[in-house]
Amino acid sequence: MVFDYLKELAGLGEAKKEIKEGVKETLIKEEKEEVKEAVKEEVKQEKPDSSWLSLDSWFSLEDLKKGLEKTRSRLESSLKDLLAVEQGLSEEVLEELEAALIESDMGVRPVTKLMGELRRAWEAREVTDSAGIKEFLKRRLKESFKDLNQELNMAPTPPTVIIVAGVNGSGKTTSIAKLGYMFTKEGKQVLLAAGDTFRAAAVEQLEIWSRRIGAQIIKHQAGADPAAVAYDALEAGLARGVDVVIVDTAGRLHTKQNLMQELGKIKRVISKRIEHAPHEVLMVLDATTGQNAISQAKLFRQAIDITGIFLAKLDGTAKGGIVIGMQDEIKIPVKFVGLGERAEDIQKFNPEGFVDALFD
Repeated sequence: MVFDYLKELAGLGEAKKEIKEGVKETLIKEEKEEVKEAVKEEVKQEKPDSSWLSLDSWFSLEDLKKGLEKTRSRLESSLKDLLAVEQGLSEEVLEELEAALIESDMGVRPVTKLMGELRRAWEAREVTDSAGIKEFLKRRLKESFKDLNQELNMAPTPPTVIIVAGVNGSGKTTSIAKLGYMFTKEGKQVLLAAGDTFRAAAVEQLEIWSRRIGAQIIKHQAGADPAAVAYDALEAGLARGVDVVIVDTAGRLHTKQNLMQELGKIKRVISKRIEHAPHEVLMVLDATTGQNAISQAKLFRQAIDITGIFLAKLDGTAKGGIVIGMQDEIKIPVKFVGLGERAEDIQKFNPEGFVDALFD
C-alpha cells in the first residue's frame, strides 16, 4: 500500500514535470512568435518604398566619356586630319572615313550601311563637306538604337529574377556584383544564387562579393546541380521577401553542348516556379574581345533567350565601337556597361550618351 502511494507520488511528480516543461515550451514558442512578428513589423517599417526604381541615376556622361577614352582617342586619331579642316567631300575622303570606323570595331556590315546612307546624303547635298560628317554620323547612330529597348525588365511584383550567363574570363562574377550593388544602393533586398557549381572558386568569389555589397547568397557544394541551386534561391527569395534574385551560371564555353543544355534547364526550372520568370537573361560579354563577343552572343542565344547584354571591361579597350555592331547584327540591346573593377563601376547604357561620348 505504501509502495503504491509512493508510486503515485512519483507519477504525480513526473506529470508536474511534464506540465512544467510543456508550459515552458509554449511560453518560449509564443515568445519566439512575438519576436518574429516584431522583427517583421520593424523590417516593414524600415524597408524603403518598393516601387520599382528608375535606373537613370546610374548613368553619368562624364564617367562614360572616361570609360570610352581609349576608343574615342583611337577614333579621333583616325578622323583628326579628315575633320580638322573644312574640305569638300570626295570618294577618297569617304573611303578614309569608312576605314576609320571599321578600325573602331563597329563591324563591316553596320559601317557599310552607315556609309551608304552618308553617300546618299552627299549625293542629295544634305552633307557637303567634312565639317558636317560628325553630326551626320551622330544623328544616324542615335537613330539606329531607337528600335531596341535598353530598359531593364522588372517583375510587376517581387522578386525580379535575373539569369546571368557568359564565358569564363568575361567578367561575369564582377558584373553580377555590380548589378547587386546597384540594386542594394537603390534600397532593394538582393539574393545571389551561386549557380556556377563547376568551379569552386566561382562560388567563393561570389560569396565574398555578397558580403561586400550587402546581398544574401544561396550556395550548394561544388558539383551540385545548378538548376537545384536556382530553385532553392527562388524558394528562399519568396520566403524572405527579397526584391531581386540574380542567378549566376557556369562559364559555359559554347563548344560544350551539355553545358549549353544545362543553361536551358535552369531557365525551365525558374519558369515553372515563378510565372513569367526569368524576367531578364543578361549575357556578360568582354568588350576587349571585339567581334568575337558577337559570335559568342549568337551561339548562346541558341540555348537561351538573351534579353540584354552587360558589356564588361569597356574602359580597357579601344574597341568600344562593338556596341554599334551588336545592336545591328544580333538585335540584342546593351543594357549595362562595366567601366572598372569596383562594384560601383556600372553604367546604365544610354544610347545618346554613348554616341556623344564616342565622338565628343
